[in-house]
Amino acid sequence: MVGTLRQALDLLGGVVLGKDTQLRLSLACLLARGHLLIEDIPGIGKTTLAKALAVVLGLEFKRVQFTNDLLPADVLGVSVFDAAESSFVFHPGPVFTNVLLADEINRGTPRTQSALLEVMEEQQVSLDNSTRLLPRPFFVLATQNALDQAGTYPLPESQLDRFLFRISLGYPDLDSELELLGRSQSAGRPVLPESVSNADEVLDLQERVDHVRTSAALLRYVRDLLDWTRTGGRFVNGLSPRAGQALVRASRAWAFLDGRDFVLPEDVQAVFPSLAGHRLRSADGAGVDLTAILAAVPIP
Repeated sequence: MVGTLRQALDLLGGVVLGKDTQLRLSLACLLARGHLLIEDIPGIGKTTLAKALAVVLGLEFKRVQFTNDLLPADVLGVSVFDAAESSFVFHPGPVFTNVLLADEINRGTPRTQSALLEVMEEQQVSLDNSTRLLPRPFFVLATQNALDQAGTYPLPESQLDRFLFRISLGYPDLDSELELLGRSQSAGRPVLPESVSNADEVLDLQERVDHVRTSAALLRYVRDLLDWTRTGGRFVNGLSPRAGQALVRASRAWAFLDGRDFVLPEDVQAVFPSLAGHRLRSADGAGVDLTAILAAVPIP
């Protein structure tokens, strides 16, 4: 199974060039049953990453373009009256898939953004006095524009907390950009990789990640990181217990990608910036120095 993941990362690296760390974080996020927020400028490769991840893992993919006139029903689905049957028939929305790309999520109104709260946490849709389960695995990959761009609505804390990681792809390095420019001469769109897995295998991988061992000392280290963010008045709010549980899951997934069945402090440190950056706001309005948090808390 670990060989499959290495193959998947290699294939993804052939599509999204020069972004090995971001690709690994994306795969670890899915393995940890989390959701991913990518904040960056247009044209960096966010949509390409989402499509390639779904294809290489053999998962169903759907995309929703968020705009200020998008309604919750456009995401979740709607019941339509069938005159022939004299009853309402539910037409599922694009959220009924394995990998959902919520493109430019902060261009949707708060009402439409909130439609994703239940599906991201409970993996179900509650409509018309009925609860409908989503396919498994279920993974939301959302992109977000910079808040200073016109027509954007900031994601509330409750929505941000649903995302396990927030990452940024950034510009490619010079060699990768040169390769991209060479590709553009012969193909209009990137060629997506082949599938090396399927939904059942991904579910099995997620189950195996759950059984990666965490020692008592490692859990105390995570606890101390959480406590450091809550004391001293450094942040508006410290990391929540749910964020702590998410940090443990993400660290297990990172260790699993290394082929280990136990978590090291280095795994926690590797995923901590992507997990904590969007959950913490400094009390003085300055930026959050995540490396300072890691440096301040002793490693067991």
